[in-house]
Amino acid sequence: MENKIKNIKIPSLRHPEKMKRPDSVQPKKPKWIRVKAPIGTGYIETRKIMREHKLVTVCEEAGCPNVGECWNQGHATMMIMGDICTRACTFCNIATGKPTQGLDPFEPARVADAVHKLGLKHVVITSVDRDDIKDGGASHFAKTIKLVRRKCEGTSIEILTPDFLRCDLSVINQIVDAKPDVFNHNLETVPSLYTAVRPGARYFHSLRLLQKVKEIDPSMFTKSGIMVGLGEDKQSVLQVMDDMRAADVDFLTIGQYLQPTLKHHALDRFVTPEEFEAYEKAALGKGFLMVSASPLTRSSYHAGDDFKRLQNARQIKLGISSNL
Repeated sequence: MENKIKNIKIPSLRHPEKMKRPDSVQPKKPKWIRVKAPIGTGYIETRKIMREHKLVTVCEEAGCPNVGECWNQGHATMMIMGDICTRACTFCNIATGKPTQGLDPFEPARVADAVHKLGLKHVVITSVDRDDIKDGGASHFAKTIKLVRRKCEGTSIEILTPDFLRCDLSVINQIVDAKPDVFNHNLETVPSLYTAVRPGARYFHSLRLLQKVKEIDPSMFTKSGIMVGLGEDKQSVLQVMDDMRAADVDFLTIGQYLQPTLKHHALDRFVTPEEFEAYEKAALGKGFLMVSASPLTRSSYHAGDDFKRLQNARQIKLGISSNL
């Protein structure tokens, strides 16, 4: 059964809650959204290391279109706390259900060892939602950050966290205290689509989480992202930008929603590259230090290079010369 759950082509096993939804026919992908199938020695080596360390990647579980490019460069976004999510977001391809096991206490050490073997200069660590865990997995995140930092001193660490909706937000103090270089939490979509797209989450709670990170440590980089093509309009996207800036978010990502299966949230349309350019220009005008907006943009796509640019942008803003 475990192998079947991991097969993204069998939605009935991954997403039993979606099986009663009507099929949504997907339009043909335009040329700007097509990518090559994953292949290459770098891809094979990265996959081998992930398997040896019994680690899960969001690259595979979510069916990311950039997996071939990223893995060939030795980049991978590691997903901790298991491969079954307790939420049922209609856009997401990660398996949904009730985890039968608690958190693996040895996982943080395996993540640190994998980062070391891959020789990563920048690592992105994300997770499933674990509403069954008292602190939502906050202490597990903190432990993972600390062990990666200890084993890989020169590696910058970016985390992409769940919303910790079922916990007191004070649980994130320990994550911030562990000093990741970037704290990312995605809003995913505009507020009016939350009921349809992210029914188990709350828009203003997610905003509050990002704001609280800055209150705890004003120097920490914060990051958030949304998808477009879900049925939102331009004004709603611009309002999300304003809300993020009010929470002092530094880095915004905007990417095209790609419907994983016929049972997932229906793709409304493919947003053109020109529209993404307009969104990027608008966001920079609103004060974000860094913006990545393109059809294939994902939270961790080119994250290492983007982190360097983010550092440089802050130094320029503060009037400090940079050699980055």
